[in-house]
Amino acid sequence: MASGLFALLDDISALVKVSAASLDDVPAQVAKTTGKVSGIVIDDTAVTPKYVVGLDPSRELSIIYRIAKKSVINKIILLSPAALILGYFAPWAITPILMLGGAYLCFEGYEKVHSMFSKHHEVDAESEQVQTITPEELEEQRVASAVRTDIILSAEIMAIAYSQVTDQPILNQIVVMLAVAVFITVAVYGFVGLIVKADDIGLHLAQDKYHPATQKLGRGIVKFMPHFLSILSYVGTAAMLWVGAEIIAHGIPFTAHLLHELEEGLAHIPAVAWLAKALACAIGGLVIGFVVEKLVLLVKKVIGKGQ
Repeated sequence: MASGLFALLDDISALVKVSAASLDDVPAQVAKTTGKVSGIVIDDTAVTPKYVVGLDPSRELSIIYRIAKKSVINKIILLSPAALILGYFAPWAITPILMLGGAYLCFEGYEKVHSMFSKHHEVDAESEQVQTITPEELEEQRVASAVRTDIILSAEIMAIAYSQVTDQPILNQIVVMLAVAVFITVAVYGFVGLIVKADDIGLHLAQDKYHPATQKLGRGIVKFMPHFLSILSYVGTAAMLWVGAEIIAHGIPFTAHLLHELEEGLAHIPAVAWLAKALACAIGGLVIGFVVEKLVLLVKKVIGKGQ
């Protein structure tokens, strides 16, 4: 009886040692996965600040926190389990779902580009409603829109994270995906918070109690940030288009091959290769967004007639 108990304890000890040795690889796996999704992380960082532009500055960090909280909850509670379950039972479904998300990003990016260059705005009941919206309602709309965009980018991040650990034990898969979810969310929204409050930091540094060089730096930050945020807003819109189109392109063998050939052809100039791929995807995203918009309008018209 005692010998059986000791044998069982030996087995448990051996299992714990194996698990511990396996978990030692987790930091390396997290680092590898984070590197793979760095492009999407950059896009996510560029997209988010535009959602607080024009809102009460005192509410900026609160809004960023709300978006970040929903982002990490979605990654941990919804997206990570979904990736694990789909990866086990229906791995073929992951790519089509991501492509639908990519189409939505293209649609949203196209609408923003269209609104930038539209020369006329029809005044109707809907536009009147927008004009009379309260700051609280506007904040809720911005947060909801940011979360919708974030969940698509987060889905791509978690799908890539899962693809990097498919050959690992299930415990490693879970730990790595949870670690990636938390680390990336904190990194992205921490940096976004720093960006949107940089002007306040500049104002603080510009106070008379600091050295003249520090004051000059503070004033420079204050003058630079509005231009930087404006540029970042355009970059965020472009990011929606190129990320959305790239997600779709990677789901189609022919277009995935074309993108790969484009990168390989300019591999000797990495910056130009990245720019060429981003530009090609952005143009493709505009086309996809245009098509999706027409389909949405058609569906609305058919539903309207049916009612």
